[in-house]
Amino acid sequence: MGDAESCSSRAVDFLPNQSRNHRQKIEVYNEVLNRLKDSNDEEAKLPGFEDRLWAHFCRLPTRYALDVNAERAQDVLMHKRLLQQAHDPATGPAIEVRLVQVRTICDENCGDSVHSHSPGEVELQYCDHMYKQSIPPPPAFGSLPELELVSEAREKGTNLITSPLYSRLMHEITISTNDKPKLLSQLTSLLSAIGLNITEAHAFSTIDGYSLDVFVVDNWEHEETEKLKLVLLKEIQKFELKSNAIYPVAEQEKKVTINRISNHANISADEMDVWEIDASLLKYEFKIASGSYGDLYKGTFCSQDVAIKVLRTEHLNDKLQREFAQEVFIMRRVRHKNVVQFIGACTSLPSLCIVTEFMCGGSMFDLLHKQKQSFNLQALLRVAIDVSKGMNYLHHNNIIHRDLKTANLLMDENRVVKVADFGIARIQDQSGVMTAETGTYRWMAPEVIEHKPYDRKVDVFSFSIVLWELLTGKLPYEHLTPLQAAVGVVQQGLRPSIPKDTHPKLAELLERCWQKDPSLRPEFSEILELLQQLVRKVADERVDGKEDKSSRRAVRAVRRGKH
Repeated sequence: MGDAESCSSRAVDFLPNQSRNHRQKIEVYNEVLNRLKDSNDEEAKLPGFEDRLWAHFCRLPTRYALDVNAERAQDVLMHKRLLQQAHDPATGPAIEVRLVQVRTICDENCGDSVHSHSPGEVELQYCDHMYKQSIPPPPAFGSLPELELVSEAREKGTNLITSPLYSRLMHEITISTNDKPKLLSQLTSLLSAIGLNITEAHAFSTIDGYSLDVFVVDNWEHEETEKLKLVLLKEIQKFELKSNAIYPVAEQEKKVTINRISNHANISADEMDVWEIDASLLKYEFKIASGSYGDLYKGTFCSQDVAIKVLRTEHLNDKLQREFAQEVFIMRRVRHKNVVQFIGACTSLPSLCIVTEFMCGGSMFDLLHKQKQSFNLQALLRVAIDVSKGMNYLHHNNIIHRDLKTANLLMDENRVVKVADFGIARIQDQSGVMTAETGTYRWMAPEVIEHKPYDRKVDVFSFSIVLWELLTGKLPYEHLTPLQAAVGVVQQGLRPSIPKDTHPKLAELLERCWQKDPSLRPEFSEILELLQQLVRKVADERVDGKEDKSSRRAVRAVRRGKH
């Protein structure tokens, strides 16, 4: 770590070719270092402290330095200490719980909970006398609710200078442990299970396989901070034991056979023979993408261009086997022009893979955000109708996609858009509702984020975010992290801003599809009908516009003739 060596016994210096973010990271490091030295912190006096502090910043992503409150230098030391404790099996996972004051901007809806005070004056609301003696610190990473209120105030033209401020007392929970797939969703589930409301969250992964997750929560008595920590320590130990069981398993447990795969999805061996592919007939050309558990390749099968989704066997466990079998089971039973066509699968080790038609047009996500292509209203409606047809077919077959987003919408050589990637799709059970968090935060419905029972209407919510993305060409909630976006969607009813020049009927459809109450969202059959009506309306408006333009030209020609 060369940067760490260069800062021995002095602050890190700037170099001309450093990126802006890296320079900001160095600025934060220097400020934290100077504050700790000025405060005569004992740890800061130890030999080699500057190297260790810089190494802490280098372990974490640059976003950590950009987000952390540099004025609270002691918070950085606390994060450093927790990461060290997480290394030791005897002390990890490491937890810190403290009371913090979260500043918010008061408006006319504050009611009686905030007393009258002069503009700009901060009122701290304490629960009992013990907190009057010691003012709790602010959160380590700012305040999402305040940022949202500021943004909202700007949109409404509120004068922020004269807006009264007050502070709410909440708890900040910092957890450091071994980084694992799905760790963040499991932690949020754990906090929700003990009755906490997450109002803000920040998640960081270190370069050496550890995590630092910070949550600001309410719904816990302010004076019971120690009790909250004890409850968390007790619950997270259960969580750790549970989570260890779902990650890489012993080698002897990796013996997957066709019988085990078929048992997971209730598929008979005779049925499997129909779509079982001989792995030797697959030719791999190049890798398209990589994920947590597998890779996607462009290849050929019997001279046909195909996409090959390969499951990495080093991560194989019973949970992944079930998901693999479920995806095969779902894909083999669907056939629609707006759903990516399943060709076959290899279900025997060492080749576990799913083979589908190759979509040469790529994903909508890449078109929008990498190739920077834009869609006019007519093109947008064509894509939306294709997606609606595919989703309507899936829902009629009781299949919930659960991860509908632009990355899972692919285009073929004829510019037909198809729904893809059924890795976490599920057959809806007969009760009509399902539970457990899944999907991708920026596109995720609020009931899924909150771990509440849900049904197929979660796909309708995700579709509305896809539609907005096609309309604007922007990433949903692009200025927020995925988890911050999820917190905003649930806690503040956050939704993307609809551009003012959006066709009124399209704007109305967006607002219906992203309603918080799933029962108020339309079915895809209705969405499809509304989109087709809008296509006809847009065509009529274009004809009327051309006729009006032609009439105006005729009138001008007549006037010129009279002169």
